[in-house]
Amino acid sequence: MIRVMLVDDHALVRMGFRMLLADAQVEVVCEAGSGEQACQEYAAVAPDVVVMDLSMPGMGGLEATRRLIAQDPKVRILALSAHEDTAHPRRVLRAGALGYLAKRSAPEALIAAVTAVARGERYLDAQTAQALAVAQIDGEASPADMLSEREFSVFIQLARGMSVAQIAENLKLSPSTVGTHLYHVKQKLRASNQSELTLVALRWGLIEA
Repeated sequence: MIRVMLVDDHALVRMGFRMLLADAQVEVVCEAGSGEQACQEYAAVAPDVVVMDLSMPGMGGLEATRRLIAQDPKVRILALSAHEDTAHPRRVLRAGALGYLAKRSAPEALIAAVTAVARGERYLDAQTAQALAVAQIDGEASPADMLSEREFSVFIQLARGMSVAQIAENLKLSPSTVGTHLYHVKQKLRASNQSELTLVALRWGLIEA
């Protein structure tokens, strides 16, 4: 039986996933409502697969993915996201997640994805794989592609309305370091304030309205 840790800030979503996976003989051995909680509890649980939502308060799923991989390079992570962009799948797969599943996918895709990742195989839902391929062929790039990994994390949190102090706490950085990243983000995206950064993120589907 595959042992899974579910990480999502919505209890109803976790309940739905748990019921769906139980029908496929997949055991949910731990649930976490945040990336911080997942990082704290992972070692004690040692699941076969971590199903990680990317859009959560606090550090979020992308940062939690990086930290879990730093904690255990052999961790197998399936990232879940409601985003329609190509930046998130590229970033989280580059960070070390084995799979990526859009939340718009059919329910049975979750079972297929968890099973594949448990075997140590890559998994991408068909629509996301096509979007990534088309973007590469067309040379279409999100403005966020020019940002470093840390700059991207700061940008997303800022676009969601968080303050420099909150971002510093979430990402375990000093406020001055966050300020430096913020300066570079504004320069690269040609934005003068937080509102303009939020508009860029919304326009490219990097955050939900």
